[in-house]
Amino acid sequence: MRAQRAGRQLHGGRLTYAVLTVFTAGSLFPLIWTAVAASRTNTRLAQTPPPFWFGSNLFRNLRIAWTDANMGTALLNTTIVAGSIAAGTVFFSTLAGFAFAKLRFRFKNLLLILVIGTMMVPPQLSVVPLYMLVAKLSWTDQLQAVILPTLVSAFGVFFMRQYLVEALPTELVEAARVDGASSWRVVWHIVFPVARPAMAVLGMLSFVMAWNDFFWPIIALTQNGSPTVQVALTGLGRGYIPDQSVIMAGALLGTLPLLLAFVLFGRQIVGGIMQGAVKG
Repeated sequence: MRAQRAGRQLHGGRLTYAVLTVFTAGSLFPLIWTAVAASRTNTRLAQTPPPFWFGSNLFRNLRIAWTDANMGTALLNTTIVAGSIAAGTVFFSTLAGFAFAKLRFRFKNLLLILVIGTMMVPPQLSVVPLYMLVAKLSWTDQLQAVILPTLVSAFGVFFMRQYLVEALPTELVEAARVDGASSWRVVWHIVFPVARPAMAVLGMLSFVMAWNDFFWPIIALTQNGSPTVQVALTGLGRGYIPDQSVIMAGALLGTLPLLLAFVLFGRQIVGGIMQGAVKG
């Protein structure tokens, strides 16, 4: 009887679907409202009650936002920045996480505590010395000023360390050592395949955080130089009366690539999390 229940597929009741519908509608409402506002005029958005359905100015506002914010260049720059940061964070965090999880060296616990402690430091405290360093290297308004300071994150190191402690058997590493495998071969043929699900999750999180980052890019970059999407959006709607519909259209353009990434790779990431198998 218990075996039959274990093999039976579970189904949610009406209350479950009702709760999920409410939460889904609440999650989608900001995106839908952005699209509705982008399809209206600034005059209509200022009226009460506000519009709750799409208008006829969506493509016009998108074209204005694309031209005024130089959105093509901004999207390309943001893709380069976010992709480089995600790749660097995944690579270096996996190496550091493996070292903290399975290798033996002096002051390992102390160094791990120091790495975790850096997450408690507000990023605003490092802005002045970081900008002075970037200016001294003549990297102002260049993409490397945004990429290099964030190639490694303390969260990524801690995340990968916690995953590899449980997912990577110590005996597997020791067996590879006995067979004469070098450290790099152990990392490439054992650590990376085992850590692939966590690497996918960390890569997606890092990509989204880098894409939406505004604080440091607005300091290091300019709208007329090498802007990211968030920096380019600051130039929209300028004037005595900001055009909110154009601003919303620009925000919609900056959000669509993230939605496309989730649609294309979301299933692979969730599937990778569910695997949990050790692959040699």
